[in-house]
Amino acid sequence: MSPHNSGKSSPPDELLALVQQYAGEIRSPAQQAYLRDILLNVMRLVRDDTSVGDLKIINTALREMRIAFKVFADYRHVRKISTFGSARTAEDTDAYRQAKEFSERICQEGYMLLTGAGGGIMRACQEGSGRERSFGVNIRLPWEQSPNEFIDRDPKLVSFKYFFTRKLIFIKEADAIVLFPGGFGTHDEGFESLTLVQTGKSHPVPIVFLDAPRGTYWKTWKRYVEDHLVRQGLVSPEDMQLFKVTDKIDEAVDEIRTFYRVYHSSRYVGGRLVLRLTAPPSPDLLTELNDEFGDLRREGSIELSNALPEERGEEALAHLPRLILHFDRTHFGRLRAMIDRINRAAPDELGAPADPLAVGAGVP
Repeated sequence: MSPHNSGKSSPPDELLALVQQYAGEIRSPAQQAYLRDILLNVMRLVRDDTSVGDLKIINTALREMRIAFKVFADYRHVRKISTFGSARTAEDTDAYRQAKEFSERICQEGYMLLTGAGGGIMRACQEGSGRERSFGVNIRLPWEQSPNEFIDRDPKLVSFKYFFTRKLIFIKEADAIVLFPGGFGTHDEGFESLTLVQTGKSHPVPIVFLDAPRGTYWKTWKRYVEDHLVRQGLVSPEDMQLFKVTDKIDEAVDEIRTFYRVYHSSRYVGGRLVLRLTAPPSPDLLTELNDEFGDLRREGSIELSNALPEERGEEALAHLPRLILHFDRTHFGRLRAMIDRINRAAPDELGAPADPLAVGAGVP
């Protein structure tokens, strides 16, 4: 069975046999299932008499994603920052210098950077990070978007025709998002990042709006959000915890560094949210989390656990302790507040750090 059922008739038996034969050469059962589903959907496109124009969109998008996935595969275990900002920012501006210095600082922390590979803020970030520590996620436009000299012809440069495939990569690969002053595109990318985290369509990440020193660009934007979105009930007050506005590089770097102090990553297993941590909370802290954030649970309690059997295949993370809860998948601002509380834990509120050489109990 494929992982998704379209509800439509299947292709002829001889084509199904070819799909089964090809998919059967793949070792992973999960990969087999999804490969069969992809191939069957391609066949259904033919059966549905899909127009040439629609086929071109599908083909281009699939090719762009395949190439991008291949480029990023070798850097899967390196944390990355997606950065956004205007292509028109001049080199002699405070915003350009701020972007360059931030990029230098965050790469010194071990991160790699993603930019749009163009000029302005993108060039500043790539100049600061250097070619070795950065990726270019370029968009092909009839104007203003050729790769800057710091990423041009680099193997880590990927060019896209479509904004939607490009933005998918920006979000999928990001362990944090930093936005500098920019135009319509920057606001689009900023609001989409917030929307995806707010709705749980993206994993929790720090989102930082970084002004130039003593700048008011994002401060003014934040007042607009408070005055016209929060006060009118268009977003919840708790959603303001999903991002930080600052004009200080130290605060931006600390926001990202602190987010991963104890929290490591998360995933869903069935109806349960699994938060992986680098150290377990003490019994007192676990009690506090249940008392303070009980509103996040649909049922049961927040529990400490080892890796679950369903997390098979993630052996590199098997040693990490987990917090598990039946999360309501609604209050992501409150979830961020709980992650922040865990990350602020004092040394006596945490157990011994997880041993990467340990075997995760519960993982076959």
